[in-house]
Amino acid sequence: MEKKTFNITGMTCSACSARIERAISKIGGIKKADVNLLKNTLTVSFDSSIVGIEQIIKKVEDIGYGAVLQNAKIKKKRNNQPIDMAACEIYSIKKRLITSTIFTVLLFYISMGEMLAMPMPSFLVGMQQNIMVFAFTQFLLVLPVIFANHRYFQTGFKNLIKLSPNMDSLIALGSGASFTYGIYAVYKIAYVISAGNMNLAHQFSMNLYFESAAMILTLITLGKFFEAKAKGKTSEAITKLINLAPKTAIVMRNGREEKILVEDVIIGNILIVKAGDAIAVDGIIEEGYGSVDESAISGESLPVDKSVGDKVTTGTINKFGYFKMKAVAIGDNTLLAKIVRLVDESSSSKAPIARLADKISYIFVPVVIFIAFCSVLIWLINGQSFEFALSIGICVLVISCPCALGLAAPTAVMVAIGRGASDGILIKSAAVLETVRMTDTVVLDKTGTITKGVPSVTDIVPCGVDEAELLSAAASIEKMSAHPLADAIVKKASELNIEIKEAKDYKFTQGCGISGIVDGITYCGGNRKMIERIGINTEKYVQEGERFVSAGKMPLYFFRNGTFIGIIALADKLKKESTNAVREFKQMGLEVIMLTGDNAKTAESIGRQAGIDKIISEVLPEEKEQIISSLQKEGRKVAMIGDGINDAPALAKADAGIAICAGMDIAIESADIVLMKNDLSDVSVAIKLSHAVVRNIKQNLFWAFIYNIACIPIAAGILYGSFGILLNPMIAAAAMSFSSVSVVFNALRLRFFSPSVRQISLHERYCYTEN
Repeated sequence: MEKKTFNITGMTCSACSARIERAISKIGGIKKADVNLLKNTLTVSFDSSIVGIEQIIKKVEDIGYGAVLQNAKIKKKRNNQPIDMAACEIYSIKKRLITSTIFTVLLFYISMGEMLAMPMPSFLVGMQQNIMVFAFTQFLLVLPVIFANHRYFQTGFKNLIKLSPNMDSLIALGSGASFTYGIYAVYKIAYVISAGNMNLAHQFSMNLYFESAAMILTLITLGKFFEAKAKGKTSEAITKLINLAPKTAIVMRNGREEKILVEDVIIGNILIVKAGDAIAVDGIIEEGYGSVDESAISGESLPVDKSVGDKVTTGTINKFGYFKMKAVAIGDNTLLAKIVRLVDESSSSKAPIARLADKISYIFVPVVIFIAFCSVLIWLINGQSFEFALSIGICVLVISCPCALGLAAPTAVMVAIGRGASDGILIKSAAVLETVRMTDTVVLDKTGTITKGVPSVTDIVPCGVDEAELLSAAASIEKMSAHPLADAIVKKASELNIEIKEAKDYKFTQGCGISGIVDGITYCGGNRKMIERIGINTEKYVQEGERFVSAGKMPLYFFRNGTFIGIIALADKLKKESTNAVREFKQMGLEVIMLTGDNAKTAESIGRQAGIDKIISEVLPEEKEQIISSLQKEGRKVAMIGDGINDAPALAKADAGIAICAGMDIAIESADIVLMKNDLSDVSVAIKLSHAVVRNIKQNLFWAFIYNIACIPIAAGILYGSFGILLNPMIAAAAMSFSSVSVVFNALRLRFFSPSVRQISLHERYCYTEN
């Protein structure tokens, strides 16, 4: 199954996106088709053995649009700067707007000047002798406006002919009707003048409608300009991420430092990173140290100390120090590139709630055209003039706004996903934003999620030897092991400056422990199974070990030539933020469950410290999936939070899988949401953000629907008979533009989303503030 993205041209509203999605989905071999109205892209998942790229492009063209395969997610200019598609769109619209405004102002001045007692050129004054000059001048002034905005007519009528009308079709019909009537009026003026009927000529000159045609196009373009500027802000998160990557790097070549383009770096190169430098590629420190600011990637505010063997990632900044690093990932394989790709793809996805708008938009434009036609017909039947009825029809066409419906969901989704990314919360799809808000049960893995995932020595209990000798013997044999517990013992000995000696005849017994000879003495150490294997009666020491187990610690027993010499206890410590996070979940009305493979006593101890009441322990990874499934069968909406690797089956099974990952080892493919910071509190932030997004989408859809429900009848003249209220086509155009812009600006409020915590009811289950 392949996945390709296409750039779409000629698409202006949700009616367009709905039509394209429907058409592409009907092709055999297409699994999924998603159109992003904000970015004018089509993302298709398809079986390449059944359907090809050419067929997809041809289908798009057959229904009246253009399609070009997007070769790369991140486009760049020759100077290596990313192309700002939003800026290009704004520049294009701005040029059209300037031209339109200049000629529309002149046209409006000429058409309304005498009526408003404003000074006018002499060749335009005097209806008897200059009436034809007056009319023809307006005709000439409207032409540049129509030419500057010809795409409305080109796309609108093209789609109308293909029976797939869109927003451009409504604009083209409304403005085109005004312009056509104006031409008719010019001919009529010339005709009646030749007949000597100057009164009728004057009447036609006052209803040329050229100013309406120009003003409709100018106001719509003004709205599009504000809309484009606002939409450009929705993708700021992606642009900022792209711009994190430096353009050059310093590498060591032939013993000398050389500055090269990042594209020229190859895996294995040794790069020099000085204080203040941005790291150009992902790598491992080979020499030196640094204090690295990773806030742009992970959201972590404090710099992280890095030394030999530590990983560093593209786009982070070395605030202090100097080091040499080996490049291990470049180009599209860097963590930054993967994050950009994830944010880009997720912001292009469609929330289920958006399908409602798509379904309505698909039939909306044809219905509006029908209502406009009926309105004209009804007013003509009721004895009104053709000019009056035409004005009504134009108002209905122009005031209708399927753009607002189409922008309601994608703008909110894109802003929210960008907002989450800036806080180190990577949301993989719009759908999960709707899913996670319905969560009522949070299931937590223990190791690496509630705890730090890195064991450390907590207690040293010697027997017959002093503490230093016990720790020296233990570290000397454990040094040969790669087990995390062994690393913790060796680290503890190093911290206390205790000698670590060479061990010989090292032996590792699976599931029990290790042994080795140090200075001719045989030492061994391990868990309770090691004691049983040796066959020594150490019941009182086992009881001491059980005390450690009850406290959530792991006791290791050590022997010298078969004689017990003490216990070293280790523990995976609770993260400082875990207790607050669990308390926050409870305040949100969520049930919290800890699901772990650890023994019951250790799990219960950690659970008590974290404030978790329900604990399920001693389960295998495949059993975690079964437990998640059983919770779902009870009707619960489950969010599973784990390390994204060992918990992959459970993460996939849960309604919302959330991977909480330490450092740079991020399992992006494992879950629906990836938390860049090793912070459990970000889960509640993600849940609150999802509530804020769905609420924002509902607000947008509500106002878009209300706008059309209220404005179309008013435009059709329903208030004219009783109250004498009648809309002018220019007012209708301004109202239409305002509707789209207001929806986008409402979505942009999510950029200032910040979570707040208070005691809340189960029914409410969330709260958030929008500054």
